[in-house]
Amino acid sequence: MDFKNRDIISINDFSKEELLHILKVVKQIENKPKNNLLKGKLLATLFFEPSTRTRLSFISAMEQLGGEVLGFADSESTSRQKGESLWDTIRMTEQYADAIIIRHPLEGSGRLAAEAASIPVINGGDGSNQHPTQTILDMYTILKTKGKLENLHVGFVGDLKYGRTVHSLVMALSHFSPTFYFIAPDALQIPESYLDELFQKKIEYNKTSDLTRFSRELDILYVTRIQKERFPDPLEYEKFKDVYTINKSFLQNVKKDLKIMHPLPRVSEIDKSVDATQHAAYFEQAAFGIPVRKALLALVLGKVK
Repeated sequence: MDFKNRDIISINDFSKEELLHILKVVKQIENKPKNNLLKGKLLATLFFEPSTRTRLSFISAMEQLGGEVLGFADSESTSRQKGESLWDTIRMTEQYADAIIIRHPLEGSGRLAAEAASIPVINGGDGSNQHPTQTILDMYTILKTKGKLENLHVGFVGDLKYGRTVHSLVMALSHFSPTFYFIAPDALQIPESYLDELFQKKIEYNKTSDLTRFSRELDILYVTRIQKERFPDPLEYEKFKDVYTINKSFLQNVKKDLKIMHPLPRVSEIDKSVDATQHAAYFEQAAFGIPVRKALLALVLGKVK
């Protein structure tokens, strides 16, 4: 497969076979890191929204492969403040770089950036819509910790309405005959559009607000924080911010090999006492951001196939 010059905007743009190929390349790069693979290449990082893991892991991945990075982590210091459109920002940036990674609060901004640019664009998160590179590292984490992707029982808990990592991962895992469990208050449940797709694909799913109802069924529990920045009404956030907490008491009623994942940052939804247990996979998950993003950069810049 040839991914050269391909945009990475939505996980829905990739087939099962393509996702498996990407994961294969990730494994190859993790096992045999290639120094200077991207020597002479330049990545532009355009972060219109705060980020720690995504931005730093892309910078680290690029520099570890011999490439260089330019960009910004604070849009307040850019020409956006002068009224420059996103389209023009992208058209300008592509003159300086070989690829662009963008994070923006507006849904669809990644797709717009890809339409504006003639170089590869990677979506680092567009509002509550998609976060495809996080999804690929989530899939890689599951593969590494469970040994497979097929036929898993996967629970999602927390903010499923605004959680772009949840939306992307649900669509990706739907290729692998999962059973899903969506655990959230009604006001934060996964949007119906995703459930409609699962119904069409004949994927079994369950909805509940009870954290413990299906706890013994789960192979993976994907925890998300309640995202204050996504709530249009601060009072609504206050109502839900501490609705679920994963702690050692919860772990008494789960499978021995349950793995708990979280895209991070966490607030209060996973107690620190869980960190030292065999169930915690979230810091390992974050570490996989480096080989995953190395692989994606090498693929879209045509250095591996």
